[in-house]
Amino acid sequence: VNLHHSDLPVSVKIKGFNPLVPADAEKSGIPIAFLAFELTNNADQNVDAAISFSMQNFIGDDGRFGVSALNKNEYRQNEDLRGIYLYSEGVDKASEQWGTIAITTTSTDHISYRTNWKKQHWGSSILDFWDDFSEDGMLDERPSTGEDRPMASLASKVKLSPGEKKEIEFMISWHFPNRKAWSAAILQNYYTSKYMDAWDVARKTIPAATALEEETLVFLTAFMDSDLPDVVKEAALFNISTLRTQTCFRTEDGYFYTWEGCNDNTGCCFGSCTHVWNYEHATGHLFGELAQKKRDIEFGLATYDDGLMNFRVRLPLENSLTFGRAAADGQMGAIMKMYRDWQLSGNNEMLARLYPNVKKALQFCWIPGGWDANRDGVMEGVQHNTMDVEYYGPNPQMGIWYLGALRAMEEMARYKGEEDFARQCQALYENGRNWLDENLFNGEYYIHQIQLPDNMDDIHPNLMAGMGGDNRLDPEYQLGEGCLVDQLVGQYVAHICGLGYLVDPANLKATLNSIMKYNYKDDLSDHFNCFRSYALGDEAALLMAS
Repeated sequence: VNLHHSDLPVSVKIKGFNPLVPADAEKSGIPIAFLAFELTNNADQNVDAAISFSMQNFIGDDGRFGVSALNKNEYRQNEDLRGIYLYSEGVDKASEQWGTIAITTTSTDHISYRTNWKKQHWGSSILDFWDDFSEDGMLDERPSTGEDRPMASLASKVKLSPGEKKEIEFMISWHFPNRKAWSAAILQNYYTSKYMDAWDVARKTIPAATALEEETLVFLTAFMDSDLPDVVKEAALFNISTLRTQTCFRTEDGYFYTWEGCNDNTGCCFGSCTHVWNYEHATGHLFGELAQKKRDIEFGLATYDDGLMNFRVRLPLENSLTFGRAAADGQMGAIMKMYRDWQLSGNNEMLARLYPNVKKALQFCWIPGGWDANRDGVMEGVQHNTMDVEYYGPNPQMGIWYLGALRAMEEMARYKGEEDFARQCQALYENGRNWLDENLFNGEYYIHQIQLPDNMDDIHPNLMAGMGGDNRLDPEYQLGEGCLVDQLVGQYVAHICGLGYLVDPANLKATLNSIMKYNYKDDLSDHFNCFRSYALGDEAALLMAS
């Protein structure tokens, strides 16, 4: 960000980064943000310039409710670090809201600070701050007024000769050990096992800051210099930021968990939902270690002896088998991602350890009342899925996920020397592929053949999550002849996994054209939507189904 005004002698460039080093989750998980302010003197005389960084000590206030905090700010200084340590004497150290923050600088030029501001009253506190700071670029301390959330300010003043540039760098580091998430008990955050507190984060990270910035830029520069279209670069790079939000977290044991997203004050939709995270492949390619941790949870901890995979995992981990529901797309996608992560990592030990449950997860399709009880390579059974409903009968979305899982299982079984099982998977795949092309492709796209069971005994009870209509023998929310935007998602993942085309390539191309023809709208002004609108008015969007 460049800030410049023709009437001012100093221009400012603001640079910010947080370490992002692909294939290194440790360096990419440091709880610190760097903000550098580059000052340039554009005048023909010496100029004094100062930057002040201010932050309220909000420890104890997580946005849902405020805790009587008794927070304190303390100025600290050692050889290469100066700053303010933010802590609390009133927040319970066993609560999620307890932790420490540090605002620090490596600058040594004319450092000044405030650990408190004048007590707030009709703007008087910020007026007092500005009167003080604007006079000479230095801050005078203010006595504590006993406020629960005192303001902290740290400033550095430099002298610039004509044309000279200088940089003032500030860091924000944090250390909040406790997390409940969707757990029945308090968990510990992984990153806090590496540091004693927020000051320790800054102290240990500063010596490596230059190298961390260089490694981050190596990745970003290589990516931005590629010949990918700008829209692809934006979509791919911007979405990596989700890994830095409260949507994702690691616990002290190193396991990696994910919400589906974030509400204003809490996570949304617990349990590292398998079918939601089917769509995301940045983690597997950038941080394979974390992706493999997810496979450990899915197959090592969340899969029953009969192959049912809990598509949401409760915490703490001793509760990982208590959800008791399977999702067709989530389970098939997990098999494909297992193949992906094994291919990317070459981790044969992981494959050997998890393979028995990966095999069971596929065989679960064939149980009585299951997704493919007649073992013909087509999912006819009741299929709970990421639309938060159950589809009854063959459909392209679950059907193609299943084909992809069969192909991935075939490759893994063949590597394990289980030729008979590999051939069985191959035969089911070939039959299922031909059946989908012959029976579901209508000349433009793949459709859903609704098949209703005669009675509830025909449906395995763990295949329904209770999120469809009230009448389970005459269900609502079925696609039928509709054109579904997600019908080829399993094919997308198959390409990522190097498994090739799962159905006729000509049909796939026709389907993609049909999705754009029937589902894309360049203006939503005349489109009524009763649920979950992500675009409005004259914005363009793809409809989920048409």
